[in-house]
Amino acid sequence: MILFCDTSALVKLYVDEAGADNLRRRAQSAAAIAVARISWAEAMAGLARRQRESPSQELVLDRVRSRLKADWAFFLIVEVTQAVVELAGDYAETFALRGYDSVQLAAAQVIKRSITEPVCFGCFDRKLEKAAQVLGFLSLSGERCA
Repeated sequence: MILFCDTSALVKLYVDEAGADNLRRRAQSAAAIAVARISWAEAMAGLARRQRESPSQELVLDRVRSRLKADWAFFLIVEVTQAVVELAGDYAETFALRGYDSVQLAAAQVIKRSITEPVCFGCFDRKLEKAAQVLGFLSLSGERCA
């Protein structure tokens, strides 16, 4: 199984939040973890926001950024090409998704179309998860990603 992580799921691999333990277990059993290239910028922006809101967490967040940077080379990274953004535009309209959510879903679809093994779509947004399920992805809360 390939685990595709949108940015919210990617961050949970490094930050203790609700759902992080379940996601980490899934990640340990995955053949690979895939992410969209834009997840780097989204994750760094989210971590910077956390640091602004909780300056006392600076050291913890510095460690998170270092771990993410070290791990980045090991992820299966989907480039955000014109084809991906066009598919994302279709998904935004079809599923009433926000822009980057639709890009995440389109990036996962690129992986799903290129391999034969199952793909679990890891996210923590109910609307995005439902769209992924409609497209045949396994999900963290629906069909078990194993």
